[in-house]
Amino acid sequence: MDEIMLTEPAAHHAGEVWALREEILSAGDEDAFAGCAGLEACETYEKWLDRLRVWSDPATVPEGRVSATVYIAVRQADGRVVGVIDLRHHIDHPVLSVWGGHIGYSVRPSERGKGYATQMLRQCVKKARERGIERVLVTCHPWNAPSERTIQACGGAFENDVTVDGKAIRRYWIET
Repeated sequence: MDEIMLTEPAAHHAGEVWALREEILSAGDEDAFAGCAGLEACETYEKWLDRLRVWSDPATVPEGRVSATVYIAVRQADGRVVGVIDLRHHIDHPVLSVWGGHIGYSVRPSERGKGYATQMLRQCVKKARERGIERVLVTCHPWNAPSERTIQACGGAFENDVTVDGKAIRRYWIET
């Protein structure tokens, strides 16, 4: 498996991130943009970068949201962006504290099943520790076995299932 590095998106990542966006849109997976901070709704890469800047600062994050840092997973061998992961700085929020959690992530459809999600989550847990977060909540749907295996491989301890809008959400805690 090729190694990846989490980095904050910059202008020079535009082509790779936009290609990832288009691939996810083409796949038609309803959960495929988890942790992408609204990438699917942004008209341009520059608008997405602007959104990330605003959302990363507690002073400018829109009401109803929490500040977060978004990282892209860049494969070291060739610079390909294989995924996006979002670290919410806290979950003092009615949705995040129940089912959204501290971390959301997506892997490019053509790169799934290669271990990138596990690398991404492990690296993001370290970044959470660096921010002083002692444990992180990570959630998935019970039918998403690959995501559940990823969370467990990173030390996720199952807490419980909750139902949100008629859909079950599985909650895991990872000590940082």
